[in-house]
Amino acid sequence: MHDAERHIETPHAAEIPPLIARGPGMRPPFSSIPMRPKGLWIPVLLLSACLSAAFHLSAAQAPSVESQTPTVRKIEPPNWWTNFTPELTLLLTGEYLNGTRAESTDAGVTVLGSNASANGHYLFVRLQLSPDLPAGTVDLRLLSSGGETTVHFPLLARRDTKGHFEGISRDDVIYLIMPDRFADGDLTNDQPRESTGKYDRSDPMAYHGGDLQGIRQHLTYLHDLGVTALWLTPVWKNTDSDYHGYHVVDFYAIDAHMGSLQEYQNLVADAHRLGMKVLIDFVANHTGPRHPWVNDPPTPTWFHGSPAHHLAPSYNFSGLVDPHASAREYRETLEGWFAGKLPDLNPDDPELSLYLAQNAMWWAETAQLDGFRLDTFPYSPRQFWSRWHQRLHQVYPHMNSIGEIAETDPTITSFFQGGRKQLDGIDSGLPTLFDFPLEHALRDVVIKGEPMQKIINVLEDDELYPDPEILVTFLGNHDHSRFLSEPGSNVQKLKAAFSLLLALRGIPQIYAGDEIAMTGGDDPDNRRDFPGGFPGDPRSAFTASGRTVEQEDMFTHVQSLLALRKAHPALRTGKQWHIGWNDTYYAFLRELPEERLLIVYNNAPSAQELRIPVADTPMANSGQLQSLFGDAPATIVSGEVRLTLSPYNIGIFHVGK
Repeated sequence: MHDAERHIETPHAAEIPPLIARGPGMRPPFSSIPMRPKGLWIPVLLLSACLSAAFHLSAAQAPSVESQTPTVRKIEPPNWWTNFTPELTLLLTGEYLNGTRAESTDAGVTVLGSNASANGHYLFVRLQLSPDLPAGTVDLRLLSSGGETTVHFPLLARRDTKGHFEGISRDDVIYLIMPDRFADGDLTNDQPRESTGKYDRSDPMAYHGGDLQGIRQHLTYLHDLGVTALWLTPVWKNTDSDYHGYHVVDFYAIDAHMGSLQEYQNLVADAHRLGMKVLIDFVANHTGPRHPWVNDPPTPTWFHGSPAHHLAPSYNFSGLVDPHASAREYRETLEGWFAGKLPDLNPDDPELSLYLAQNAMWWAETAQLDGFRLDTFPYSPRQFWSRWHQRLHQVYPHMNSIGEIAETDPTITSFFQGGRKQLDGIDSGLPTLFDFPLEHALRDVVIKGEPMQKIINVLEDDELYPDPEILVTFLGNHDHSRFLSEPGSNVQKLKAAFSLLLALRGIPQIYAGDEIAMTGGDDPDNRRDFPGGFPGDPRSAFTASGRTVEQEDMFTHVQSLLALRKAHPALRTGKQWHIGWNDTYYAFLRELPEERLLIVYNNAPSAQELRIPVADTPMANSGQLQSLFGDAPATIVSGEVRLTLSPYNIGIFHVGK
C-alpha cells in the first residue's frame, strides 16, 4: 500500500498561472509562467502551496474605491483536481463582489450560479466540471456594473489512487502526537515573523518549537516502536499561543510554527515509505476567536450567535440520544460556544456544510492522507456529519474517520457510530469512534483496584455498537492527565494497562510519551515536551542509549507487545470470548479459525494461583498451552487452566487443539 516510490505532487508557484488579472487577455500561457522571488509584489496573484494559497493584489494594480471593480484576495479551495468531483463551489473573498455575475468560456466548465454576501466581501461560485476536463486553469470572469475581474483557477491532474486512501483497520496501531511538544526540527520557525504567539519552553501555555520537520526526523523511532498510523493534532494556522492547533483561523493554511505545506506533504510521503499512515485532526465545530469570519461571516447563518450574543456551552450529550428530549435539552450542546469563547460554526448552513466537506477532500488529496480524526464530533449536527461522510466517500470510498465522543457511558457513545439510522432517522456515517468508556474502566480497574467487572460491563455493551471490533481503544490522550500521574498509579500498573490494551478487541491508540513512562497532570501539564526532541535537552528518549532504565524498560515492554500483536493475527482480528473472571483477574480468548490465543491478567497486588474452568467455553477440549508472552507456565488439567501469575501481570498463550 505504501511503496517506496510513492510521492506527492506539490503545486509550486512556477507551475501555476496567475489567478487574477484586471481584465481579459492579461494571462500568460500556462506553461510559460516564470518563478518569482518570494515576497515580490506583482500585479497578479500567485497560488502559494506553502502558504495554502493566500491571494494578494498589488497596490499598483488594485482598483480604486471609486471604480468598485470586483477584487479577490483569496479563493477557497485554492485549487482542485480533474476527474475528482462533478461539481465545486468556490468561496471568493475580496471587495465589491455583490451584484457580481460569474461566467466561464472554458469548455467543460459551466457556472451553475453565484451569490454574494450583502457587504460584497464574499462570493460563492458554483461550477460544474466535465469529467474529461484537462489539467490547466479555469478562467472565471467576474462582471458587475463597476467593472470586471478575471480569476484563473488551477485544476491539477490527480495521481493514481490505487492502494491509497484506504483508511485505518484492525491491523493498525495509532500514535497520537501534539507536534509542538514532540520535536523541534527547524529552529527558524520557532518565532515566525507573522506569528502573534509566544515562544517560551518554560511556559506550558506557549509555543515550544515542535514542528513537522521534528516529527519527520523521528519517524524511524515510531516505526521501530511498532506503530502503523500517526494522528497529529491540528497543524492548521492558529493565532496567539494556540500551540495545540484547535483554534483555527485559516482552514487552508499550515501554521507557520509547524512549517510549510511542502513539509507536511514530505512528512506524509516519508511515513508512507515506512508503512505508516497519517490521519488529519479535522475541526468542524468551531473556529478560533480571531478567525476573520467571526466579525465578518460569509453568510448570516455561518455561526450560531455572535461574539456579543451566543449560548453558553453544554457538554452533556444525553439530550441528543433521548427519544423524548426536546430541543431545549440539547440546543446548548449543538449551538453553545465551546469553552465559552470558540465561535460555533453552524453547518446547517448549506454553504458552510459544503465548504467543510470540500476542505476535507482538499487536505486528503493535497497531502495524500489516510483518514480523519473528527474533533468534538457530537457538537455538530448529525445531519451534517451524514452528508459530510457521503460526500467524502463519493471520492474516497474506503477512507474512514474516528469520532471523538468524550463520554464514559456506552449507551451514549454507541449512539454515534454509523452503519444504521438512529431515532432521528439519520445514519451519521461515522465508521468508528474512540472507546472512552473502556479508557475509563481500564484506569479505574488497574489504577484504583476496582473490580474487574467494570471492564466486563463495558465489553458487554459491545452489542450496542454496529461494529465494536473497530473501536479505537486507549489509555490516555492529550486532554487527560497522564496514566502514570493518576493517584495510585505506578510503572508496574502502566505496563499492566498496556498489556491489556494491546490484547483486547479494538484498534489501539498510544499517546506520545506513554511508551517511555512520561508523567503529567491535568492540561497543560499532560503536554510536556518529549525528552530529546528539543535543543538543550540533556537526554534523548528517541534512542536506547538516551533513555533512562525506567524509560527503556517501558519502551521495550510496549515494543514487545506490538511485535507480538503484529505476529499474531488473532490479537488484531480474533473474536474475543470471556473465559473467566472475578474481582482481580480476567481470562479471555482471541480466536480465529487458524489461531487461538488465551490471555490471562492478574490485577491483584500479590501473586495469584488461578484455576479457571473451561467447560462450555470455546476452550473446551483444548490441548496444550504454549507461552508467548510473560514468564508464567500454564496447563490445562481436568477441564481447567492452571497457572500462577505475579501482581499486575499478564500471560499470553497459544492454545493447541
